Amino acid sequence: MATASLLLPDFLLIVLGYALARWSALDRPLWDGAERLVYYLLFPCLLFVAIVRQPISFGTLASLGTIGLAITLLGIALAYALGKMPRVNAQAHAAGAQVAFRFNSYIALALSERLGAATGVAAMAVLIAVVVPLCNVAAVWPLARAGGQHYGRELMRNPLIVATVAGLSTNLGGVALPDVLATTLQRLGAAALPLGLMAVGAGLRIGALRDAPRLAAALLSIRHLVLPAVALVLVRQLPLSATQQQIVVMFSALPTAASAYVLASRMGGRGEFVAGLVTVSTMLGMASVPIALALHNAMR
Repeated sequence: MATASLLLPDFLLIVLGYALARWSALDRPLWDGAERLVYYLLFPCLLFVAIVRQPISFGTLASLGTIGLAITLLGIALAYALGKMPRVNAQAHAAGAQVAFRFNSYIALALSERLGAATGVAAMAVLIAVVVPLCNVAAVWPLARAGGQHYGRELMRNPLIVATVAGLSTNLGGVALPDVLATTLQRLGAAALPLGLMAVGAGLRIGALRDAPRLAAALLSIRHLVLPAVALVLVRQLPLSATQQQIVVMFSALPTAASAYVLASRMGGRGEFVAGLVTVSTMLGMASVPIALALHNAMR
């Protein structure tokens, strides 16, 4: 119940965004600007601060990084493979594939603190540092191809990728940020999740998932069924502490990233389809995370 209660506010923010965009003066043009603000400034600040503020050792980086990469690469491979299946909507797949392997890093850090205090947060910071660059590259690739954009240029200027690489470089390089700068970036990042989730709701179209229901079901199954099942097996194959095992299992079952919708919309993809996926994934996360953790505890 504690996990579900942590995810419920995110879902309510999506509902609030949906209501504001349709039944108030805060209509669609305002949310177009909000999406750009989240994408280009607020969410990059959140990623940068999340990576920089937690200590990362090379030993922990090797063990946790290996399992995090394995789980993520599987999600990417399965999501991409769906695009080769017959009668798959290519535009919906290009925008929605990211939902299968990306995760909500804000919720990840909050849950990590509940599960393992500072040790849990440090373990999740390692996963974020290793996995987020890969996730962002893999998310941009199909969107760039579908939109006829230059892939290399899109990677070089993608704000999420730039922020993640900068954060990892700063952390591992031992660079200390001035307190004023660190506090400013942290406050900017704190605004990313509520505004980003309300933007998801503002872009939501109730019937959007019906445009490609089998694709939506497959992507959400990878995110909330396949990856947690694989994680339950993999955590026993590497020398991880009990807390680190819990963090990996939780990581594998998280709802998808709120910024998936913003990325799809900003790169000309099917934003309304992704908004529906993010909404449903947030709801499913209220069940998948507690269930995955309960299964892990039962198997110990």
